[in-house]
Amino acid sequence: MIDLDIVRDALPAFWRGLQMTLILLGTAGLAGLVLAVPLALARASARIWLWGPVFVFTFVLRGTPLLVQLFIIYFGLPQIDFIRQSALWPLFRDPFFCAWLAFTLNSTAYTTEIFAGAIRNTPPGEVEAARAMGLSRFQVLRDVFWPGAWRRALPQYGNEVIQLMHATSLASTVTIVEILRVGRDVYYNHLVIAESFGMAAVFFLALTVVLTTIFRLLERVFLRHLDPRASATPEPRRQDPAHA
Repeated sequence: MIDLDIVRDALPAFWRGLQMTLILLGTAGLAGLVLAVPLALARASARIWLWGPVFVFTFVLRGTPLLVQLFIIYFGLPQIDFIRQSALWPLFRDPFFCAWLAFTLNSTAYTTEIFAGAIRNTPPGEVEAARAMGLSRFQVLRDVFWPGAWRRALPQYGNEVIQLMHATSLASTVTIVEILRVGRDVYYNHLVIAESFGMAAVFFLALTVVLTTIFRLLERVFLRHLDPRASATPEPRRQDPAHA
């Protein structure tokens, strides 16, 4: 049986943990999206001096566990004398900043590859038509490449945001009190599973449902042209011969 008294007493702490999870998700996700846009353009470029460094960045970040990256930033970088003696030290001794930086860099790497792939899949005819209309390179990028890439990348990007939300649970390893850390505290205090980790699972599941719903609505808006029901031309209404 679930002890409802423990659940009721833990709800305020879980609510505060939820707020921290949302702050980490929102700030890291937004920063990762902003950084990924120019990096995706460079990654999709044919010039090696543009796509080469971006490829190395995304390969390293996607090829190593996020937890390892978080530990390197939180435990490793403060060991460097240059950082400890620089103006960056107040940032790197802050657990929130270290977690935010790790999540941002990791999300940037994955989002960059998602958008770069979407840009590469832009139909050549769209670009040729835009150039034939006399659009500048910036206008082609703004009005052709980016809108199409956003629509093609939206389903994958939605999955990336959900994965980033799940990854915020790693912030508990650097003393940040988010949902999982609250669950661990409840378990250590009462030695109960359902009321601690079970509640944490419920909160993460609820967030997953909310994010999935949001991205499905976005897909319905931006990918409406792919819905055969929306793009189908309605048949003309036949006139009853009796009323002809």
